[in-house]
Amino acid sequence: MTGRDAGRGVDSTVEEAITRAHHEEWARVVAALARRFGDVDLAEDAASEAFAAALERWPTDGVPANPGGWLATTARRKAIDRLRRESHRDRKHEAAHLLIDDTPAEPSGPIEDDRLRLVFTCCHPALSPEARVALTLRLLGGLTVADIARAFLVQEGAMARRLTRAKTKIKAAHIPYRVPSACDIAERLAGVLAVVYLIFNEGYLPGGGGDPLRPELTGEAIRLGRLLRDLLPEEGEVAGLLALMLLTDARRAARVSAGGELVTLPEQDRGAWDRTLVAEGTRWCVPASRPWRTAGRRRVATSCSRRSTRCTPTPRRCGTRTGARSWPCTTGSGGSIRLRSCG
Repeated sequence: MTGRDAGRGVDSTVEEAITRAHHEEWARVVAALARRFGDVDLAEDAASEAFAAALERWPTDGVPANPGGWLATTARRKAIDRLRRESHRDRKHEAAHLLIDDTPAEPSGPIEDDRLRLVFTCCHPALSPEARVALTLRLLGGLTVADIARAFLVQEGAMARRLTRAKTKIKAAHIPYRVPSACDIAERLAGVLAVVYLIFNEGYLPGGGGDPLRPELTGEAIRLGRLLRDLLPEEGEVAGLLALMLLTDARRAARVSAGGELVTLPEQDRGAWDRTLVAEGTRWCVPASRPWRTAGRRRVATSCSRRSTRCTPTPRRCGTRTGARSWPCTTGSGGSIRLRSCG
């Protein structure tokens, strides 16, 4: 059971604390364990056990002052206990004894963050696109297997097998748990962003039909985009993807009619657009347009222009009968552009 399953029959304050901790700490705990033990399967299981322990103990012991630290320590102990229980089979006892040491690991890439290492492991090109998406949602997003299966309209057993095969391949192929070198990060980052965008697209264009809008998936993709932006602040392509998703999701409330049909842009009630998301998305247009630290194969900003928002030069602000306005977005040349949604 994970923190997302928490909150059934417990005090609402504790429920909120566990839910918040799961949202904020799951990826960090899993990533730290994966770095320390080199086993994403063990990391996932130990993290799940730590959140289950929180569900049992926090209602009686109280929410700790540092929930993230409590969860990280508990998860590490759970992992070590598992290794010790297996020591009679595969001689991992000595490894467990050594791994209890909290000495920081040696640098394993140009950017030092356990979560970023986990991102590149989940999105390694040796894995199938379907496996990359599932692993990212499970290990970084913390969604349960049932959640992921339901989101992609497959049987839970089939999704569980997909995840198991992916984690087995990580072990068998010795896929490294590290951030790629500076010369490789551009190509690998494009694959990571593609996974995030696939998750986002599935929230708007579900491959198996069903509801036209799936906010649980679009929201998770945006959360991952924000995480990548925090971890890679110099990457304009990350900012471009985040802007694309935010500006698209800002129109969610206006994109479906009361009868469940998609509404085209000219017919949308622009007063229903989420102005907070529009403002955040517009803000990321600026770093997206700057010279990039890495030269990606394709600018996500171009996709932003073509698929979600059309940027056309305009010398002034203007409005329409529906109350549209020119959202300021400074380009690399210093000019103002008008963001006009395509639908």
